[in-house]
Amino acid sequence: ENRERLSVCSKLCYAVGGAPYQITGCALGFFLQIYLLDVAQLDPFYASIILFVGRAWDAITDPMVGFFISKTSWTRVGRLMPWIIFSTPFAVTAYILIWFVPDISRGQVMWYLIFYCLFQTLVTCFHVPYSALTMFISREQSERDSATAYRMTVEVLGSVLGTAIQGQIVGKVDTPCVESPLFISKPNSSVAMEELNMTHDTGSLTDTRNAYMIAAGVIGGLYILCAIILSLGVREKRESSQLRSAEPVSFFQGLKLVMNHGAYIKLIAGFLFTSLAFMLLEGNFALFCTYTLGFRNEFQNILLAIMLSATLTIPFWQWFLTHFGKKTAVYVGISSAIPFLILVAVLSSNLIVTYIVAVAAGISVAAAFLLPWSMLPDVIDDFKLQHPDSHGHEAIFFSFYVFFTKFASGVSLGISTLSLDFAGYQTRGCSQPSEVNTTLKMLVSAVPVGLILLGLLLFKLYPIDEEKRKKNKKALQDLREESNSSSDSDNTELASIV
Repeated sequence: ENRERLSVCSKLCYAVGGAPYQITGCALGFFLQIYLLDVAQLDPFYASIILFVGRAWDAITDPMVGFFISKTSWTRVGRLMPWIIFSTPFAVTAYILIWFVPDISRGQVMWYLIFYCLFQTLVTCFHVPYSALTMFISREQSERDSATAYRMTVEVLGSVLGTAIQGQIVGKVDTPCVESPLFISKPNSSVAMEELNMTHDTGSLTDTRNAYMIAAGVIGGLYILCAIILSLGVREKRESSQLRSAEPVSFFQGLKLVMNHGAYIKLIAGFLFTSLAFMLLEGNFALFCTYTLGFRNEFQNILLAIMLSATLTIPFWQWFLTHFGKKTAVYVGISSAIPFLILVAVLSSNLIVTYIVAVAAGISVAAAFLLPWSMLPDVIDDFKLQHPDSHGHEAIFFSFYVFFTKFASGVSLGISTLSLDFAGYQTRGCSQPSEVNTTLKMLVSAVPVGLILLGLLLFKLYPIDEEKRKKNKKALQDLREESNSSSDSDNTELASIV
């Protein structure tokens, strides 16, 4: 047991590896929509296509990468670590190019679509093996849970960094807007809008574009630094995950086994909708603060308040799930967001109230960050007890969980941006029609609340409570001890022990 314990340094190095995905993901999630609409000045219809296709492609690449990882041979540095090391420089390059406005009259849509999809592919080559690495750092469930808590704390801190870097650098520059409502109803509205746009300070828009590029460069540098710390500070242990058994089952056979595992499907079903609620809120919150609440120069600070609150409450949720169980933590943590989501849409625009709601909502965001990744290893342990002769499927578990979440997120963000187009969203407008404000209220309040309630209802079917988890832990330890002491025992004997 002492041999399996991880040092604080190892846990910290492992945790730092989770920051790049969250830093870039948070910056893209909160700012890409408003960047495409008001800085790159794309039509909302094309912006919705970019957001949907990018997220949908991102979802497809997760199982693809999971498949290729399962076929990867072990190297001197492990099976997962080479993916993390070699994808990093290419991912950083693609990320920076997402925030560059090319000087071309046509082809801007293809530019953003290509580099957004390319970055999603490369960051998947980092994140899927990193997520699966949880099962290869230790065989002790308590050590994996502890490392996961370190990871979630650093990931939420990464979200804070992503929000702070992107928001504070971009927020220092005033993005020029167009006073359009007077011209919207007139026949020559497009001509009038263009004339008004020409009289505006175009230099200010150039400054905004430069600010986005500076923020992308800083975030890219942090991405590389975190990858270096992870690769130097974590040792991938081949023996930590698998029992001695026959040859590994093929990917598609393993996929069939995984998808037939009831606990996994029920966990996915529950967290699919709750994760979707927070992603929908994330994608539209900048527009909601800017136009509906009227806090054009404050929204980056409101986002920062949410993420700081989430960071500070991660240790509390780790303590809570340890003492009251993970399933109880799901109900208490995620449902606590509901009253605040309702409050922010119902109350009139008030900056102090908005900050209070932001801090309170961050507490629930912390639970949504921690719990899925803390519970997936429990499902994998449950799977191993039912299939002791099948191993090497950790990447499948993690990649398909991310696949379903991202694909649903892509659909929701595409539809939400398209709905803004139907409501009459005005690119670079200083204000928006009432229909747009009503749509934004629905997207950050009513729809997320409905998704959270549906997710919690489905989560009641999840079978691994605290008692079941402890039984699985003991049974798995007995199975490993038997496997280590009887290296010549066959799969039939292992099955009979279970």
